[in-house]
Amino acid sequence: MQSVDGYVTGRGVSFCAEVLDLTEAEVSGVATFYTQYKRHPNGDYTVGVCTNTLCAVMGGDLIFDRVSEHLGIGHDETTEDGKITLERVECNAACDYAPVVMANWEFFDNQTPESTIGLVEDLRAGKDVAPTRGASKVCTFKEVSRVLAGFEDGRADEGVGAGPASLLGLRIANERGWVAPGANGSHTSQADGKDGSK
Repeated sequence: MQSVDGYVTGRGVSFCAEVLDLTEAEVSGVATFYTQYKRHPNGDYTVGVCTNTLCAVMGGDLIFDRVSEHLGIGHDETTEDGKITLERVECNAACDYAPVVMANWEFFDNQTPESTIGLVEDLRAGKDVAPTRGASKVCTFKEVSRVLAGFEDGRADEGVGAGPASLLGLRIANERGWVAPGANGSHTSQADGKDGSK
């Protein structure tokens, strides 16, 4: 429904309830629980600025404030042209790239106020924008909503999945022979004695 209407409308809730043989309350419960489902008109691009602890300290709060001022909108508001909905986000799970911004849930790592303003202006101008990691370009909110509904878009293997900061810990573990407990049938690490004692 969201991929057609741009948000979950009352009509959409009624339709889903009828098709799925659920109550409207059950459908509304799902639509209001997940933040990816919107209950009011949304922009073509949802730009989420992480303002959780690490990103905030690294500049996320400043990014949000500057982009908000630039666009003339606040949290969960949409620009008059219908292009951008701005959100404060509680952790994008990409702390190794703080501060992080997402556009329709595609990652933009190590952002600044200036780079994020550039991002929103490129999106508003209809330019193809490539995220730091993930798909080769940012799709519209309606296109992404089809994926949220479970329809394959053929883009899952595009772009870079994990960058150097994410892979650094894996490289160090491999160099030192570290494995997760139980991964090789043992619960020892190099810090342990041969018998597993510390």
